[in-house]
Amino acid sequence: MARPQRINCDRNARSGNLAAITTVASGRIQIKHRSAWGWVSLVSRLCQHHWLCGYRSIWRITLISGHSDSNPSASVHPSHEYRRHNLPSAVSAWHTADGHIVDFLIKTDTDSESVPSCAFTLHSSSSPASIPVMNSSVVRRVRDAVVLKGDEEKHEQTDAWSNRDLIPLPPARRTWGAFHFFGFWTLSSLNISTWQTPNTFLTSGLSVGQAMGIIVIARAIIALFAALVSWCGLTWHVGFTVQNRYTWGFRASYIPLLQRIMLNFIWNAVQCWTGGKLVAVCLTAIWPSFAKIPNTLPPNVPTTTYEMVGFIIFWIISVPFLFIRPENFKRPFQFISIYCGLGMICMMIWSLSVAKGVGPVFTKGTSIAATSRWDSSWLMLAGINQAIGQKAAGMTNGSDFSRYARSKRDYIIGTISCLWATGTLVSFVGLVTTAACQKIYGKIYWNPPDLLMVMMENGEGSSAARAGVFFLALGFGLTSMFENICGNAVAGGIDLAGLFPRYIDIRRGAIITFIASWIVQPWQLINRAATFIVVLNSFSVFLAPLMGVMCADYYLVRKKQIKLTALFHPEGSPYWYYHGINWRVIPAWIAGWAPTIGGLIVSVQKKTDAPRPLFQLYYMAFFLGFGISALLFYVISSVFPPPGLGEIDEIDVYGTFTPKEAEKRGVVALDVFEGLEITEKAVIAQDTEEVGAEGSTKLQKMKAWMRG
Repeated sequence: MARPQRINCDRNARSGNLAAITTVASGRIQIKHRSAWGWVSLVSRLCQHHWLCGYRSIWRITLISGHSDSNPSASVHPSHEYRRHNLPSAVSAWHTADGHIVDFLIKTDTDSESVPSCAFTLHSSSSPASIPVMNSSVVRRVRDAVVLKGDEEKHEQTDAWSNRDLIPLPPARRTWGAFHFFGFWTLSSLNISTWQTPNTFLTSGLSVGQAMGIIVIARAIIALFAALVSWCGLTWHVGFTVQNRYTWGFRASYIPLLQRIMLNFIWNAVQCWTGGKLVAVCLTAIWPSFAKIPNTLPPNVPTTTYEMVGFIIFWIISVPFLFIRPENFKRPFQFISIYCGLGMICMMIWSLSVAKGVGPVFTKGTSIAATSRWDSSWLMLAGINQAIGQKAAGMTNGSDFSRYARSKRDYIIGTISCLWATGTLVSFVGLVTTAACQKIYGKIYWNPPDLLMVMMENGEGSSAARAGVFFLALGFGLTSMFENICGNAVAGGIDLAGLFPRYIDIRRGAIITFIASWIVQPWQLINRAATFIVVLNSFSVFLAPLMGVMCADYYLVRKKQIKLTALFHPEGSPYWYYHGINWRVIPAWIAGWAPTIGGLIVSVQKKTDAPRPLFQLYYMAFFLGFGISALLFYVISSVFPPPGLGEIDEIDVYGTFTPKEAEKRGVVALDVFEGLEITEKAVIAQDTEEVGAEGSTKLQKMKAWMRG
């Protein structure tokens, strides 16, 4: 470590002018101001450089205010790790900015009179340099307006690796009960995709019983894996973005993060397009002439004005809901899940009453073609793999939402009951309704918007038919909207916050994700890039190995022990690994998808004459990918143990645990330290009788750490 550099500053500091400050990267700086007004000594330790945005620094500060070195009136040793709210009132503000600049606004007081503020601007560089203090500018004001502000009183910090939406959630923000999760997963089930699920299996030649058997089994497995992957969020109250830092390393965690961001952008756009079609149905139910609106779009645009107007309206209506924070989604969940669920059941009852039974698609089903290379057992295995794969993206980032749970019991009840029961029920309702409408209209309509338009046309435009179609389309549309907001926009917001935590929170990230739908152009994807959509539907080939290494690391390697502070401060963190990359995870993840990628390629290309083993591996892609990656990661980590195993924080730095949770995990609750005066003799003082012998020992360790 470089020797501290000392610079003497004169009283011009009172006017905001300081002598040039010399800094040494990865070393220490000392600034000393002596005068009749008192003196300021600021010692800062530069942290390791950030790899993306030039040099970033996190500072450990020692602020001493008094008349002499030998008799300071107060001594404070606050740390970035223990949050800035522990600083005394003498430090009015400070923050770490992008690039090389760190600002401190420091006030010193003496017994006789107040000393004017001294503004210090410190620059970190790779070599010593003299840099003058910067004055306020338009650039700085814009930067300050864009940078997210943390609320230290609520234990929320904003820096290069964390912000309010990334840090572990405190109990006050964990508001989701069992019905929240029931509603959340209901929204992911009460949708067009789940409604149409039986169609895929029936088309391949399976019977109705076999198709429903696939759905029942797949839904049970989905519920199991959803709970398995989400348990870290339930226990430590961090999301997918932060969760991957201890498995992949700080830098390598961008690999799963970028995968999720890409999926969020694309599926958000596709979902907006689907919702736009339902809006168009609603508009047609109100104004039948809307269906005949002239197409004013150029011939090279693969859509019509009718569809584009619906898309624009759906997009605009959705935007205000992006400003609702996830912890406040209770009322929308309750209303929409009940409204749409009742609407689907009413639609099924109506179709059965009119048709007086179901059509041949239900009673006779289909049969496997004589030329097929596969028997029913392989087709069922492929169907289970496909059904699980459709929900793989939602399972992967399950911690983003499980962290909002009031308790593990609430999450388990809401998740298991809904993912299994509701998902199965919606597919059954969709199958029965489609079969009954086949008997009514003589044709199979699996797509609800198409079916609703046929129902309205067959009703000859009567007010009753139009009203019924409007309310049914409204239910499907609301479900599509909130499923999209929760599953794609909010999830995308959290993932983007992980990339740029200083500037993006959930709200800003969700807005960016929604704006990206115009760049993605879903009308092009759906109408001209059907193969690309097929690839996205099969993306579980890559996500299953990702879940495998996550679960193996959390349950088998780390035994569910995580050091939270090390997830947000790379300097000295065991999760920094080698330059921010845990090399153990790379071969394990690749080994999970390598055997099945060939089957994905030939399936997308529809090469029916490809070698049979390629298809067989692909039909087991989820189970193979998860199992191979989990096993290999565990073996590598057993031979080459990663650092930090078994380590947890001694103090609940983020205030994320209730006293009961803190006691169970063996940490000292943050409430022990709140509101205590920091003095010269003790950074934190608390009677042993109040915290017990173990708590007192941890207090002493914290004091020693902060003083050192």
